[in-house]
Amino acid sequence: MDTSDSTPQPDLTPAARAVTRLVGAVRDEQLGDPTPCPKYAVRELLAHIDGLSLAFRDAARKDLGQTTDTSPDTALPVLDDAWRTTLPVRLDELAEAWRRPEAWEGMARAGGVDLPASVAGSVALNELVIHGWDLARATGQEYDPGEASAAVSYEIVRTTDDDSLREGIFGPPVAVPDDATLLDRVVGLSGRRPDWRPGD
Repeated sequence: MDTSDSTPQPDLTPAARAVTRLVGAVRDEQLGDPTPCPKYAVRELLAHIDGLSLAFRDAARKDLGQTTDTSPDTALPVLDDAWRTTLPVRLDELAEAWRRPEAWEGMARAGGVDLPASVAGSVALNELVIHGWDLARATGQEYDPGEASAAVSYEIVRTTDDDSLREGIFGPPVAVPDDATLLDRVVGLSGRRPDWRPGD
């Protein structure tokens, strides 16, 4: 997205709040359950959401360091014992950081990758939308990140057509029906089956 014009920047708040609602309803006995992310159980997915919230919060603040320099693939994420308290706070901080106009200016870094801040903010929103869906499916919850959030994610997954980039971020696209919702289209383009259920 071009920050030089008057195009409004995406608001991460609806998606962050949707994920926060999901987090609040996760039961302890669900932490070991599978998710649409093959390498992650629910506990690792929660830890990944926590890590990306910190990384993209600091990217927005231009506070570069360990949180922004570390690839998420370095090691399996470990869930903090205080996650029920800390994760909602970090999700709120993430959304707040990207509400500042200067967050979208210049360059940013996340996962050890330098990229335009205008792109980083949209990637952060996409991460919330897709991993929120993962968490909702894994824990049997309803999920609605908002139409505007889904639209931003759709553009991210639709335009990532470089196979080498897709391999590190998304799986091969999954076909969805012509009348699929926008969120299901996002999910399919990210390499997930919209009808995924635990045990699949």
